[in-house]
Amino acid sequence: MAANTITRGRLRRLAEVRPERGRVLSVFLNLDPAQFGTPAARSSAITSVLTEAAHRVEDAAALEHDEREALKADLDRVRETLGGDIASDGARAVAVFACQDADLLEVVALSHPVDSRVVLERAAYIEPLVEDADRERWLVILANRRNARLFAGDGEAFEETDRIEDDVHSQHDQGGWSQARYQRGVEKEKDDHLTHVADVAFMAYKRRGFDRVLLGAPDELSGQLEQRLHSYVRERVAGRVHVDVENSSADDVATAARAAVQDWRRGCEREALDRLAEAVGRGERGAAGREAVDEALEQARVDTLLIAEGYEDAEPAIERALEQSARLVVVRHHDDLGPLGGIGALLRY
Repeated sequence: MAANTITRGRLRRLAEVRPERGRVLSVFLNLDPAQFGTPAARSSAITSVLTEAAHRVEDAAALEHDEREALKADLDRVRETLGGDIASDGARAVAVFACQDADLLEVVALSHPVDSRVVLERAAYIEPLVEDADRERWLVILANRRNARLFAGDGEAFEETDRIEDDVHSQHDQGGWSQARYQRGVEKEKDDHLTHVADVAFMAYKRRGFDRVLLGAPDELSGQLEQRLHSYVRERVAGRVHVDVENSSADDVATAARAAVQDWRRGCEREALDRLAEAVGRGERGAAGREAVDEALEQARVDTLLIAEGYEDAEPAIERALEQSARLVVVRHHDDLGPLGGIGALLRY
């Protein structure tokens, strides 16, 4: 199955699907390899979620006969879709949206696991897609005195894109004038190597584009490498990884990078929550609780919408936030929004 990734534009288009008749069937299937790494486990998960979907369609109230028949046809289309090789592209979850009355069949691959679930409403259930729609592109730069490796990814999956090996001699301690000159030569070779790495990283930025950078280098080289990076690359440095540059496998690097990305996201959530607390405390440019946030959304004042993970009835707020191009933050690592009813907003004015 060719499952497409989500973008903000596509998320907005899904949010706008509201058929005059019938319902939208939203089916989410968890493909976390830690739980569903084998074909048998995935088959069992698919059977379970399709059984739940069939019950939802059968039990749906206030549907006319042709609307129910359309939903049954939608369920068949979802069943056919999930019957393909859904795990072939490395997705950690898949969302399928179907509505015959709106001529809708959308398949979205997610890079993070979500709970398997079925939602049957008058609009697509899009809250689990928000994180992927705003997912940033990452570059990992690993370097020691002689070698370097670059990895690109979305914060969850990474692939090696470049490998560098320069001719840098080893240091030794024989002493004397010739040794001092030799040491200067070795340092020059090392500096040239770091400059080479920085140049390749800048070319990767121009070729692929990325939003954030992780650096992995011995402590004595890390600062030197960062200083040599082009300013466009340097300003995107978001953290460090600690792996063996030459001997770590691609999986080792991806595991370390994912942990660093999660640390960065946790920090971003913390920053947004602190800004919200300060704004609400001052009584300006901050809204806390559903009523206050709804009023701000109605006035198109929302700059950043913050929603606790699992917040009930998030869809209307997310849809209106998308309409006004607001930033969306699903808070997964902190509990600050609990006392605020699970929702808050930073305002434009």
